[in-house]
Amino acid sequence: MSALANECGAINLSQGFPDFDGPEALREALGRHVMAGHNQYAPMAGVLPLREQIAAKLSRYYGVEANPDAEITVVPGATEAIYCAITACIRPGDEAIVFDPAYDSYEPAISLSGGVTRHIPLTLPEFTIDWDRVEGTINSRTRLIIINSPHNPTGAILRDADLRRLEQLAEAHDLYVVSDEVYEHLLFDGERHCSVLQYPGLRARSFAAFSFGKTFHITGWKTGYCVAPPALTAEMRKVHQFVAFVAVTPVQLALADFMAEDPDFAAGLADFYQAKRDLFCDAVANSRFTLTPSAGTYFQLLDYSAISEEQDRDLAERLTREHGIASIPVSVFCEQPFDGHYLRFCFAKTDAVLKQAGDILCSI
Repeated sequence: MSALANECGAINLSQGFPDFDGPEALREALGRHVMAGHNQYAPMAGVLPLREQIAAKLSRYYGVEANPDAEITVVPGATEAIYCAITACIRPGDEAIVFDPAYDSYEPAISLSGGVTRHIPLTLPEFTIDWDRVEGTINSRTRLIIINSPHNPTGAILRDADLRRLEQLAEAHDLYVVSDEVYEHLLFDGERHCSVLQYPGLRARSFAAFSFGKTFHITGWKTGYCVAPPALTAEMRKVHQFVAFVAVTPVQLALADFMAEDPDFAAGLADFYQAKRDLFCDAVANSRFTLTPSAGTYFQLLDYSAISEEQDRDLAERLTREHGIASIPVSVFCEQPFDGHYLRFCFAKTDAVLKQAGDILCSI
C-alpha cells in the first residue's frame, strides 16, 4: 500500500511509521557515536550500557527486575526477537495459537520451524479474546501462545483479567508465551499496559518483545529487545546468533545515552498520541465511516459498512487510486474470511496531514 500511495501521490496512512523525526538529542547522540569511531560489532546480547538502561526502565515502569546479562537481549528490531523466540520454542509438529487479525510475521516463523498455526478469531466488535475457546483449542501438541497488546491492527488492549487467565492456562498446560509489546507506551484514556513480565506464572515462561522504534519515533533504526528468563534467553540467543548476530553498535550507544539523560520520555507518549488519535477521530466525525476510538497503538480502525459492500482490499485500493488516501485492509491479517468492514489508518502523522486526511474521508 505504501508503494501504491507513492505511485498515486496519495496521503499514506497505511504503513505504520511516523512522518516526523525522533528526539533531536537522540539523533545527535547517534552522530556523535558514529564520529567517535563506535562502528564495529557490539556484543551479541547488546552493549551493556543499553541493557542496563532497559533494566532500569523495566523497574521504573513495571516494577520488574531483569538481569541485564542473563535476561535482556538487544536485537535489530522486535520482529527478529519474535522470530528467534518462536524458532527457539517450536519443533516439527508443535502447535502455536495466534489471534486473528494477527501481525503477519507470526505464522511464517511458526511454519519455518515445522509448526502448525492455530488461528482463533478475536471477538467483534471489541476485538477481545474468547479464553474459553482458547482453552478448548489447547491440546497435547500445543506449545506456544502468541499475544499482542496493544494490538496491531485493531488498537485493542489486554487487561489484567486477560493476563491472569492466560497465566492460568499457560501454567496448567505447560505452555510458552511470546508477547509482542512494541506499543507498550501507547495506551489512551487512562488505560495502563499489562506486561507478561508482571505476572510470575507468565514471567517464568514468556518472551516479551519491545521496540525502540515505536517509542522514539525511529522505526528506520530497527532496534528492539527481548526480555525472558535466563534459560529461555539462552535458547533465544542461540537463534539470534545465526540470524543477525548483533544489533547496530552506534544506535545502541545513542539509545543508552538518551535513556539515561531523559528517562521519562516514554511517559509523555500516551498524551502525545492520544491527541493525534482524537484529532483524527474528530476530523472524520462528519464522514460516513463509523469508529470506536482506538484504545492503544497509533492505528485507528474505520468501519465502512455504511459506505460500501466491497471487499476491504478492493476498497483500500480504490480509495488510494480515486481519492488519494491509503489505508490497510484488516482482512490481510486474517487466515479465514473476515466478517468486518474495516480499514486501518495510521495516525502517527503531523496534524496537518491528519486534517487533510479527514477532509478526504468526509468527502467519500
